[in-house]
Amino acid sequence: MDVKSRGISLLLLLSIFSTSFSDTDQVLNSKKPTLSTTVHSLASSFVFQIKGNVYPIGYYSVSLAIGNPAKFYDLDIDTGSDLTWLQCDAPCTGCTIPQNRLYKPRGNVVICVDPLCAGVQSAPPCAVANEQCDYEVHYADDGSSLGVLVRDYIPVKFTNGSLQLPILGFGCGYHQTNPGPHPPPSIAGVLGLGNGKISIVSQLHSLGLIRNVVGHYLSGRGGGFLFFGDQFIPQSGVDWTPMLQSSSVQQNYKTGPADLLFDGKPTSVKDLELIFDSGSSYTYFNSIAHKVLVDLITNDIKGKPLIRETADSSLPICWKGPKAFKSLDDVTGNFKPLVLSFTKPKNSLLQVPPEAYLIVTEHGNVCLGILDATEIGLGNINIIGDISLQDKIVIYDNEKQQIGWASPNGKCDGPSKL
Repeated sequence: MDVKSRGISLLLLLSIFSTSFSDTDQVLNSKKPTLSTTVHSLASSFVFQIKGNVYPIGYYSVSLAIGNPAKFYDLDIDTGSDLTWLQCDAPCTGCTIPQNRLYKPRGNVVICVDPLCAGVQSAPPCAVANEQCDYEVHYADDGSSLGVLVRDYIPVKFTNGSLQLPILGFGCGYHQTNPGPHPPPSIAGVLGLGNGKISIVSQLHSLGLIRNVVGHYLSGRGGGFLFFGDQFIPQSGVDWTPMLQSSSVQQNYKTGPADLLFDGKPTSVKDLELIFDSGSSYTYFNSIAHKVLVDLITNDIKGKPLIRETADSSLPICWKGPKAFKSLDDVTGNFKPLVLSFTKPKNSLLQVPPEAYLIVTEHGNVCLGILDATEIGLGNINIIGDISLQDKIVIYDNEKQQIGWASPNGKCDGPSKL
């Protein structure tokens, strides 16, 4: 972020996904693509395959085709921010990918009087109307991107068979910062999936191509899928909760209030407002809620073969066992499940089993993937990150202003293996 039915027919999704992408590749690779630029009403939905994991990669990404002829760019999927941006083939600071993978602008810069510019700048955006529309976006990990807004073709193959070529706006970033302790990811940029006017989802909706809905399935085994449009919302088995209006300039997928249950029992952690953020690897609680949770876990594992391990710097709180853990299957039996119980509506429950809040590190230790938000400057903000969204279909329905989630029957490794 400016911080990252339970029996749904997943086999149907696989079939649609495979057809869509094989056909798209053929069209994009042909010398004379026959692409329709006609905008029509609410065509359908479309799907992307997701790569990545919570640990050790730390993010989930998709490959997005941009331009005509199109090139593919790997982008970090982020429901916590609106702006999509790519590293730009211009005098570039902080660019980490090879030049042949940078986006090359070609006289397609958005100017200040363009209504799209208002999505990245405060009004009035510029002193001179025909100046380029600059943007600057900051994230909670102190990373940032500075650049200029551009427009280009983004080919989209819908599940109804149509191939559209909308012209959409995004950022061409020529100055990136990544002051964190880990090297920046080897991706071209960020796919902003928030609900602001500048987001790709909102732009596609404004063109009448999709309903204003986006969703994802992040597999705990890595990979998954991302979908735009409402075709893949399960007909049943979904827990829904209303979105809350954000008071900040940056719009977020915020919901609540919710109470925390530990092993099915109430705790003192109540009335949490939560931001659903696929751009965040881990979940964050405010310092009070985080301390309560850590105390509950610490007291519960007393007498179990787990000892605090301070030498492992993977995450702030880790434990080691009698021997190195090889997977979460070796350790989750020592931990209790969590539940976030939303009061609007009642009985809307987000299940957070141990595998949705723990990781096993390369050192064979188990670490808590729910972190203290206050320690990284988020104050009282609470974030549901990728770790707690794993193995769920999560839906952000901007039309009905609600967030939903459902657990498919069994686990899957992504659309290619559903």
